[in-house]
Amino acid sequence: MIKVGIVGGTGYTGVELLRLLAQHPDVELYAITSRGEAGTGVAEMFPSLRGRVGLKFEDPAKANLAACDVVFFATPNGVAMQQAPALLDAGVRVIDLAADFRISDVAEWEKWYGMQHACPDWIGRAVYGLPEVNRAAIRDARLVANPGCYPTAVQLGFMPLIEAGVVDPVHLVADAKSGVSGAGRKAETHILFSEASDNFKAYGVAGHRHLPEIRQGLARMAGQPVGLTFVPHLTPLIRGIHATLYARITKEADFQSLFALRYANEAFVDVLPPGSHPETRSVRSANVCRIAVHRPQGGDMLVVLSVIDNLVKGAAGQAVQNMNIMFGIEEKTGLWQLPVLP
Repeated sequence: MIKVGIVGGTGYTGVELLRLLAQHPDVELYAITSRGEAGTGVAEMFPSLRGRVGLKFEDPAKANLAACDVVFFATPNGVAMQQAPALLDAGVRVIDLAADFRISDVAEWEKWYGMQHACPDWIGRAVYGLPEVNRAAIRDARLVANPGCYPTAVQLGFMPLIEAGVVDPVHLVADAKSGVSGAGRKAETHILFSEASDNFKAYGVAGHRHLPEIRQGLARMAGQPVGLTFVPHLTPLIRGIHATLYARITKEADFQSLFALRYANEAFVDVLPPGSHPETRSVRSANVCRIAVHRPQGGDMLVVLSVIDNLVKGAAGQAVQNMNIMFGIEEKTGLWQLPVLP
């Protein structure tokens, strides 16, 4: 059994990790931390876990996380970089669901996240946890930087085209929409029900923190810098990411087959038939990305539609997928839940 610890178990990604790991046949939930809720039963805060999780939240300063085989950080940006090095030195493997180790350029990370990095020496040793790209490196990783939700949907959508070199990498556009849970489990005016419901708006147009992460990933695929316009939007959904991606064709190909072949052996990427329009509800609560590729009016622009659940394939589910790879378990273990409908 894999002995698992979770730092920051009270947010949406934390409780999603608990939901998935409590059903995992090879996992023993060992420690779950929360400064504010230490001593509170996990199932007392989250009744959905009654009868499945009997642990109480522990103060992170007192929890014996060093006894774990792997620790997930479901914490705000800036926490894992403070606490992970001690665990790594103790031989614990770490999966960070925040952004502390995603961007390889330390100065770029500090510019976008507005703080000094506490352990820049670990950035170069971290493996970016997008399994469809880095599966081999993830197997031996001690520290995995779990991708963000927007970056997962956008990179999986563009990847077959970029890798094949059939589109212009300098003029890429990602028009992406997220459900409100992407903002986290906190009290802020813009995500109150009366503010977010019956409303739709763009945000971060001048620059969003996920932009350098997406740009970095696409540049690695292309083998050269890419030009990307990324505009996120907030939608009146709880869960879901819908990314509409635009790329100009530079080389003719059978684009449907290109996607189908690239993802033929990927359990968690579903390439839909020609003419399809994937919906966010088709991936709700499941660790899957559904993709459709279109060529409107036979023109020179491709439109790729990519949908994920931001809390599962965009966060906790992908983190469990990475854990399975790291410990040599069948990758689908504990993640084969069907989407929830309606």
